[in-house]
Amino acid sequence: MKRKSTKASHFAVCINNEGYKASLEVGKLYRVIPDAEAASHGYIRVVDESGEDYGYAAGRFFPLEVPQALADALQIAR
Repeated sequence: MKRKSTKASHFAVCINNEGYKASLEVGKLYRVIPDAEAASHGYIRVVDESGEDYGYAAGRFFPLEVPQALADALQIAR
């Protein structure tokens, strides 16, 4: 039997959408795209409501690590 990966997927919950009400929803879980350069400037890159990934101030989000099995169950694209 093939074992599923236990690698965690990174997600973040929006806690502040001020100025970005069309792009971000407070309380919604967003997929995080790893971006070391953005992080070095205090930003986090997420796939927003447009379906594209953009950088936002990291303080707008509460980061989470979601087990891959849960990400798969939620049918969230990686």
